[in-house]
Amino acid sequence: MLLTGGKELPYKTQSEMRGAMPSMAAAELKARGVTLAGPLDCEGVPGWTNQRLRVSCTGTTTDKKPVEVLGSGQMQTQDAYYTILVDGQPLVENLACMGDGCQKDE
Repeated sequence: MLLTGGKELPYKTQSEMRGAMPSMAAAELKARGVTLAGPLDCEGVPGWTNQRLRVSCTGTTTDKKPVEVLGSGQMQTQDAYYTILVDGQPLVENLACMGDGCQKDE
């Protein structure tokens, strides 16, 4: 799967986004030196629509810190934004792309 950012969403539905988020977030966390204890659990955020995708994922690091990943996608503009909190503190905020398929300048 190619994961892009900016003006082309890597998914076209809420279900696709929810399915892609665990691996995208795990790759981003790993690249930033954070290891998960297990897979993230993701669900749709109340208020999502077919045009405004919203997903929240939760999990735990190997050193037992809580992890929360928030993702959003706008179908009209093709913009995506991701925020990762570890132990309640932002690790990244409003990334346009997350995971192995991102170019570092995004």
